Amino acid sequence: MKFVLIHSEYIKLDQFLKLADCVSTGGMAKALLEEEAVKVNQEIEQRRGRKLYAGDTVEVEGHGVFQVKAE
Repeated sequence: MKFVLIHSEYIKLDQFLKLADCVSTGGMAKALLEEEAVKVNQEIEQRRGRKLYAGDTVEVEGHGVFQVKAE
């Protein structure tokens, strides 16, 4: 599991995917979510604006498992 540090209360899923180096653009994030290749806390997630908080886990097909950590 990899940890991704955020500097605010939450981060939106599309921004998280960019920060975790899973995608490089918002359009790529949208496509990845449409393919149902992303799970948040073990449930498939398709909403780009889903808010992630410290302790949430994100599993990205082909990239691994990440956990949100707060500063």
